[in-house]
Parts: sequence; C-alpha cells; structure tokens
Amino acid sequence: MAGQTDDQNRLYQRDSKYIPRVAAVHDMCGYGKCSLTAAIPILSAAGCDVCPVPTALFSAHTMFKDYTFHDTTEMLPGYLDAWQKEGVELDGIYSGFLGSAEQVDIIQRMYREYPKALRLVDPVMGDGGSMYPTYTEEMCRAVTNLVDGADLLMPNLTEVSLLTGIDYEGQDLDDAQVGERLGRLLDMGAKNVIIKGIDRKDGKLRNFVASADHGGVGERTELVHDKLPFMIHGTGDAFASSLCGALFAGRGLADAARIAGEFVRSAMQHTRNQPDYQQRGVSFELDLGQMTALMQGQ
Repeated sequence: MAGQTDDQNRLYQRDSKYIPRVAAVHDMCGYGKCSLTAAIPILSAAGCDVCPVPTALFSAHTMFKDYTFHDTTEMLPGYLDAWQKEGVELDGIYSGFLGSAEQVDIIQRMYREYPKALRLVDPVMGDGGSMYPTYTEEMCRAVTNLVDGADLLMPNLTEVSLLTGIDYEGQDLDDAQVGERLGRLLDMGAKNVIIKGIDRKDGKLRNFVASADHGGVGERTELVHDKLPFMIHGTGDAFASSLCGALFAGRGLADAARIAGEFVRSAMQHTRNQPDYQQRGVSFELDLGQMTALMQGQ
C-alpha cells in the first residue's frame, strides 16, 4: 500500500528527452560546500538545468569564525526582470538560505510569474535549536509565508520550531510529537512535508514524510537510515538538493527522500577521508553518479 501511495505521489512526471529547468534561490558560499555549491552539481547530475538566483555571497559558511557576507537583495529585481524579458521558463523554484526578509517577496514574485513551477522550500533558518548568525526574528517570520502553497517543505527540527511556534525539544521526538509537527505544517498550507533529523539515540536517523492529498499525518512514511558517529556541515543542503534531483527524475516523494538520505550518508563516509573534513563541508563529488543513475534507462 505504501508503494502504491508513493507511486501516486510523484510531484514531477519526467520526460526522458526533456531537461527540466530549476531556479535555485540560495546563497553562494566560496568555501565549505553548501547552498549553491551543493545545489548546482547535485541537480545537474540528476539531469536538471540549474539557474542560480544568488541570495547572498559568502567567503565561507557561517560555522567559520571569519567570513564575509554580502546581501544581494538590491540586484535581484533587475536580475528577474531580465529573465522575464528573455522569456525564461521554469519547471521548479527551489529556495533555501536567504539574505534578507525582503527576499521572501522576491520568491513570491517568482511564484506569480511562474505559476506552473514546483515550489520546493528548504526553510534554511537554523540548526541545533538556534537561528543562523545572519538571520533575525523578522526574517524567520517572513520565511513562514513560504509554507502556504509549498509543493514540498523540507525543514529540520529547529526550523519546524521557528515556523510553527512549537518549542524546540531536541531531536529525540516520539511519533506523537512528530505527528503534531507534521500536522501543524500541513494545516499551515504545505502540500507535502518532510521533517528530517529525528534521532532516538538508537544508532538510526529518521525522516518523516506526510502529504495533504495522500492521507495526511495518519499515512505518514517513516524512513530510517544508519547514523554515522560524526557530523558535517552542509548535509542539509545536500539532502534537499538530492531530494529535489530525485523528484525531477520522476521518483515518488518517499522514494526520493530515501534516495537523498542514502546519498548523504554515502557522501559523509567519503568526506571523512578528506583533510579538514569537519570544516570543508560534505564531499559528495564521488557520489554524483548516484544522481546520474536515476536517469539511466529512461
């Protein structure tokens, strides 16, 4: 029954001869792979034409002590005006880390101008119970406006708390707590939700999938992956990007989430073999073939 439901819950029907065009609305980070430096190669490997919309420019990600940050809000209206003049078409709008609260309005403008594009929202606001250093309460409130109408919402547990107002209680949540959070996000207007990163201290990590049109919280899918004994920055971006890549390869939602979880776990294993692996970000280069393989035989 679960397989049948997931087969029905395909957000994108892939034509093997067509290359879908996806706008990646994320920051560009010079060192420490995340955001656009994850989205561009991973989605490209899955057979997508990635069109970056840079929301900020960083010298390195915010886990470093020293980094530069440049907000690109002022340039984005003209950037998108040029796309309109050239008749650019989009199949998906995949948003992540933002540089300012005003950029939510820019994403909503894209929704109006590309009404047929899938709305894929990774509400990158924080982790471990805290907001990221460049975020503010105002920005988090603005990001909440992207929940209603999202074809797919992909928060971690910190972001669930910021979006819903439910207290952050760590990563060890039971089924009832997970159900409450999934239900709240679906009630806020998200069509499909994946909550990632539940850790019940049993050597496993769990992600939960629920869809408004396929049974809601009562028919949620639990995906279990082996947990590795170390953490690496950027795995959330790699997960969301590989999930979107699998969706645009025509996979059902739960299957895409399973593929993304295994892609990240494999990439983390390769990352640990690299010098300064805890700082450099997740090294997924040796795993991109997994994304390319999604299109083989189509």
